[in-house]
Parts: sequence; C-alpha cells; structure tokens
Amino acid sequence: MRLCIVTTFYPPYNFGGDGIYAHRLANGLAQRGHEVTVLHSPSAYEALAGGSPTDGYADHANVDVQPIRTPLGKLGLLLVQQLGHAASQTRSLAQHLDNGRHDVIHYNNVSLLGGPAVFARGTGLKLCTLIEHWLVCPMHVLWKFDREVCTKPTCFTCTLAGGRPPQLWRKTGLMRRATRHIDAFLGPSVFTIRMHQERGLRGAMVQLPLFYPEPTAAEGWDNGGRPYFLFSGRLEKIKGLHTVIPFFGARPEIDLLIAGSGTFEPELRALAEGASNIRFVGRLSAESLHATYRGAIATLVPSLCYETFGLVVAESFAASTPVIVYAQSSLEEIVATHGGGLMYRDLEGLRAAVEALATDPALRARLGREGRQAYEAEFAGEAFLTHYLDVVEELLRRRRSGQARPDIGETTLAGRRLFVTGDN
Repeated sequence: MRLCIVTTFYPPYNFGGDGIYAHRLANGLAQRGHEVTVLHSPSAYEALAGGSPTDGYADHANVDVQPIRTPLGKLGLLLVQQLGHAASQTRSLAQHLDNGRHDVIHYNNVSLLGGPAVFARGTGLKLCTLIEHWLVCPMHVLWKFDREVCTKPTCFTCTLAGGRPPQLWRKTGLMRRATRHIDAFLGPSVFTIRMHQERGLRGAMVQLPLFYPEPTAAEGWDNGGRPYFLFSGRLEKIKGLHTVIPFFGARPEIDLLIAGSGTFEPELRALAEGASNIRFVGRLSAESLHATYRGAIATLVPSLCYETFGLVVAESFAASTPVIVYAQSSLEEIVATHGGGLMYRDLEGLRAAVEALATDPALRARLGREGRQAYEAEFAGEAFLTHYLDVVEELLRRRRSGQARPDIGETTLAGRRLFVTGDN
C-alpha cells in the first residue's frame, strides 16, 4: 500500500505530540512493508523556533520524507494561517498529492502546511487525525485566555489575548466545504470526537487512540533508593504541574521527579525552590524515561487543558506503572474505561490518591497490571497498527465496491467505535 502523511511538523522539525505521532505512524507502516511519503513544513518549525533543530531522527528505508518549503517565508506562513489554504506552497503540495500514486492520504495537523483547503487535493482515501483541536480552535488546545478550558468560544478576543492574529478563514464556510473531502476522521478519544462535533465538525469519526512503541531497556534516573512519583511532559502552564508542586513541597517525605522542559520551567522552579524532595531531571531519552516510569510509584498527569488523548498515560501503562490523573477530558475517559490509575478533582482527592498508592503496594500492583493490559490491547505499536490498517482496509473495500461512506446509524467500523454526524 502507498500512503502519504501530510503534517506541518515532523521530527526533527517538531515541538510536540503531533509530529511524534506522524513519525511513529510513518515508520510503523514502513516496517510492515508499506511505502510512505511524508510531506512537512520545516519553514513553519524554523519560524516558530527561531532556528533549525539540533536533534536527530532516523526513518525507515520505506519512508520518503519531502520537506515543503515556504517560498515567501513568514509572510507565506501568515497567508496559510489567515486564508486556510496553501498559498505559496500550493505548487509543491500539488506536485506530491495530485499525481494519483497514493492509495491513502493521511492528514495530521496541517494548520501551517496547507490549512483545511489542502483536504481537497489528491484522489486517494483520505483520513485526518484529530491530533489537536486546530480545526475548531484557533489556539489549537481549547485553552482560553491562558487560564481555563474553553466551554463557550470567544475566539476573536481569545486569539488576540494569545498574541495571534485572528484567522479570516474561520469566518467563512471553508472548514465545512473542505472537510467534506475527508472519508473518516480518527479521534484519539471519544471526548475529543465530542468536542469537535459540538463545535461544528461533521462526518464519520472513528475512535482510534494514539500509540507508544515500547522502548528497549535502559537505566532510569537514580533517585538514591528513595521512592518517588513522576511527572513527565512539557513544562507548560496547561499541563498543570504548578497545581501539585505545593502539595509535594509540603510533604518532604515524598519525592517528585519532573522529567521534561518547556517555557514555564522558570516559574515552576521558583515555585519548587527550597523543596529538596522535588527534582527537575530534564529531558530523558525514551529508553531512560521508560525505566524511570517503571521505577515510579505512580505517574502524575495533572493537565488542566482538554487533552485529546494523554500519551503520558500510555507511556506509564507500558511500564506497568499506574497513573494519578486530573479527572477531565480524555484522561478521565482512559482511566474510567481501562482502570490503571486513580483520579482526583481537588487537593483532597490528590492527597488521598498519593497516600493510597504510596502505602498500598498491592493496589499499585493491581493498577499496574490493568494499565499494562490496556497498553497491550490498545496503545502498543502492533495493536494500534493492526486496528489502523483494519479501518483503512474496510474503507478501501467500501470504496472499491462503490459503497457510500459510513452513514448515520452505523456505530462501528472494523471493530472500532464510529460516530457519524450529518453532511457538512
């Protein structure tokens, strides 16, 4: 099968989970013998990062990575952001997408590569992962005024407050016209599917989680034999770490390791100043981080934002380590569906969860087993790729036989949960 993955960010030109997902998907499919082309925008990364990446990433021999440069630089990227179409990148994208050679075109976050208008390009089966909320939120994360989740959109003022120019295309019917070209959206969680439906996205949406290939064994962080809880992720305000640091600062007998980096790190370090039991260990390799998960009592996931999936949960489950999550969005959904952890809604709930796992090894072991079982069934690389290809093959079979796309009333597709709303 020949597939094309279209994504703004792709490692090493990448900031977060959307590019990592694209890299894992491309290489996982390539390892199964499929031919994969990746189109991405190094110009977008360089404009936002202020320079070129320093990290290195390897790709399978079956992965052909094609950078799509923006001829007009930042002005060209602004045109994409404002107009919702490829602008000066149109010729390059057309060269790769309109040649009819791809059986499947899989769109990821294409906000600065071609905007939603790029969905119209090409003739293959078209998928789009709801990796972020960019289709329905100009800030991508449904995080309003940098202080709360968005329950009632006020996009113009929120965008201005976030330092971004309001997007002209969102005031038109472009999203509905463009998304008619997508055969199926892949929603990492039912929560994320519902958020998109409530904000106007229409079409067939298949629940298919993100995935985490289990790393090889390595040495984890040496905490001197002291038991510890772990936070892993980007050090940004929306991840909620500042809400749990004071709790651990007041409990010197319980250690907290913080793995990751981000723009909110100086504020977090200041908040933790003087607490010898709170340690910032920086970014760890995938192998070392996996071992550090395995050694933790539990992984804390205090995200304040609406997470589309919660990859940290899958990473912790892979290590048979339970999680303690703030009971909201996809995090609540995963734990409620699969077990593998405890949830909290306030400081008292956090205290109870931490103490329960710190003092009850049998509880930790049981939740760890539940998490590992969920990982093997849903979030491991092989499990995910099997589910993904089952969905693709079913949609291709329908297309070859002249059947319509999934329709209202259908609730499953290739064994996955299916949600269909009326035509755009």
